[in-house]
Amino acid sequence: MIVVNFKTYREATGYKAVNLARVCKRVMEDTGVRIVAVPQVADLRDCVETGAECWVQHVDPVVQGKNTGWITVEDVEEAGAMGAILNHSEHKLDRKILEKTMAVISGMAFQACVCADSPEEAVNCAYLKPNYIAYEPPEFIGSTDKSVSSERPEVIEKVVKTVSYPVLVGAGVHSAEDVKTAVRLGAKGILVASDIDLADVPESNLRKLAEGFI
Repeated sequence: MIVVNFKTYREATGYKAVNLARVCKRVMEDTGVRIVAVPQVADLRDCVETGAECWVQHVDPVVQGKNTGWITVEDVEEAGAMGAILNHSEHKLDRKILEKTMAVISGMAFQACVCADSPEEAVNCAYLKPNYIAYEPPEFIGSTDKSVSSERPEVIEKVVKTVSYPVLVGAGVHSAEDVKTAVRLGAKGILVASDIDLADVPESNLRKLAEGFI
């Protein structure tokens, strides 16, 4: 499983986001590897129309009603989102906010991937019962020469053995070898962003990462 976070990159905004979602769908169909596109909310519906599986980068713990400016789960689900990333290192959530958000999602056919920047946080997030826990040490996010797989393989293994939910890993993942290492250690997939979003040929890079699962 590959989760492609579009972040707010110019290269993954508007019509470029739609093109990237098409790439995700095409590579998934060709390789059989599940690939999830995670665009900005403003681009969500257009990306969903490509046929790609889409999540969003955040939702808020509010219900529909008088909540101007907040992002409701109901809204993004109606627009076609099938899940959300929560507590990313670039959008950390207060513990109570995270708990409330998971309570809103609970019981819905909507997936939640909760990010953790340490094994301790991963353990603390496990009791929230997310669909996935993503281990991403922030010091390697965006790195082009170091990755969580190359620098912290023992920690990946520790997180996988400690939590009882599927683990995804991210931060600097940029090669099939990185993917193979993560999978060998028990991870179910990876989170990527800049290696795809900022690539000269995103499809080529995404196919290389997919090879790590084949």
